[in-house]
Order: sequence, then C-alpha cells, then structure tokens
Amino acid sequence: MAQAKTLSEKELKRVLAHIAIGKHAARNRAMLLITHWAGLRVGEVAALLIGDVLATDGSIKSEIRLLPEQTKGRHARTVFVGERLRKELTVYIATLKNPTPEKPLFYTQKRLGFTANTMCQHFHWLYKQANIDGASSHSGRRTFITNLANKGVGVRVLMALAGHRNISTTQVYIDVNDEMQRAAVDLV
Repeated sequence: MAQAKTLSEKELKRVLAHIAIGKHAARNRAMLLITHWAGLRVGEVAALLIGDVLATDGSIKSEIRLLPEQTKGRHARTVFVGERLRKELTVYIATLKNPTPEKPLFYTQKRLGFTANTMCQHFHWLYKQANIDGASSHSGRRTFITNLANKGVGVRVLMALAGHRNISTTQVYIDVNDEMQRAAVDLV
C-alpha cells in the first residue's frame, strides 16, 4: 500500500478553504489541524476527550497526555500543543454547547463521538472533496513529521514527537524532496 501523501502548504490551504464553506467547519478544521500541527494519529484524535485539551480554567492545555488506551501502541505519551493549534482549539471549543471534560472532543451528527474508522473515512472525504489525490487520514501526521525534518529537527526529536519506539519507523515518515536536498547541498 502506498504511503499517505505529504501535503504542501498550498494543498493544506486548499483543504482548509474547502472545509470553511462546509458544514461543521470549526470541527473539521480543528480535527485536520491537530493531525498536521501536532502529528496525532486519526485514532488518537477520535479518542480525545474535551478534558484532554481543556484545562479547568478554560484555557487550552499546552500538553495533551494520551493514555495507553488512546494510542496505537498502547504506550502513554505526551503531545505538545503549539500556540497556533491552541488558538484553533480555542475557537473550536467556543462552538461547543456544553463542553464537559468526559465528552468526546469531536462529535458526529449521528452519535456522540467519532470512531477511528468513521474519522478515517471523514478525512478521506474531506481530501477528496478538496481534490487532493493520494491524501488520507495519515497525511497530516506524515506532513507534520516531514515539515519538522525540513526545518532541521533531528530524527530523535521527531521520534519522540511521533510517539514512535523505533527510529527507523520515524525515518519512513520523512518525505525527502528537492527542497531538502537543495538545502543540504547549500550547507557545504
């Protein structure tokens, strides 16, 4: 199976523009950006509760502590939330009618929260509607890791941010492109 597409900044903007004109724009934007800006897996996003991101004082936490049952490998991990993503989550949380800590962060029309599978299908539909070929629910995670690698973040830091247990797993995520190669040659 082919790897999920790594999105360019222009492609991400196209998906966000598509999301902005549809139903549940704030929810869909927050779901998509949490994969692109924090590197969460779709199953981890689906497992998030409001209390995982919303502090008791009403602010967005700068760290999300994922419990073992919320992660793919069943290993607890900390996800760091940057300022841009905190602002996006603040906007999204403000749209919720009754944000109680034990409720799912992201909801569907038909049920209280997404399953990993329904969220995966939803992401597929969002990318398809925005005409982004080859993108999937894993594209945000790959884009997150590749963008950080492009900016010179070391593979050990990337491994920790991704929650990987093996450095070779992280290396597979990094999409080497012409821009990275040009920057490397210019270092000589």
